[in-house]
Amino acid sequence: MSLDQSTLLEESLVLAEMVADSSVAIAYRESKYNLEQDVEAQKMIARFSKMKDQYEEVQRFGKYHPDFHTVSTQVRTLKRELDFHENIARFKKAEKELENLLMECSKIIAYSVSEQIKVPTGNPFFDESSCSGGCGSGGSCGCA
Repeated sequence: MSLDQSTLLEESLVLAEMVADSSVAIAYRESKYNLEQDVEAQKMIARFSKMKDQYEEVQRFGKYHPDFHTVSTQVRTLKRELDFHENIARFKKAEKELENLLMECSKIIAYSVSEQIKVPTGNPFFDESSCSGGCGSGGSCGCA
């Protein structure tokens, strides 16, 4: 059975609705809303963003910048605080779970066509279908 392109696109919209209505997507939207409403978390994120800008400026000069160690320590401390904040951690977990669901859907679709189709996983180290060296180089993906 061959599907025409419009039928395929319609079915894709159905799949998109299913993903959007999934418990994973609902949890993501709820955690995002809770994070956006959390004044303390938003202040922490803003403070981290400013500190990250300072860190990038200091990194240009590396250990020779007079504030290198101070700014580096402050960025790590703020990052740790963000990672342990309840609403931020909950959002990051929900975001990762939604990302995993979308990657799995992408893999199922791609691999149903061919096992050689590359599917971005967000981590090239663990991406079994990644091609090191590019096509035509005879890399690990088997391209010639």
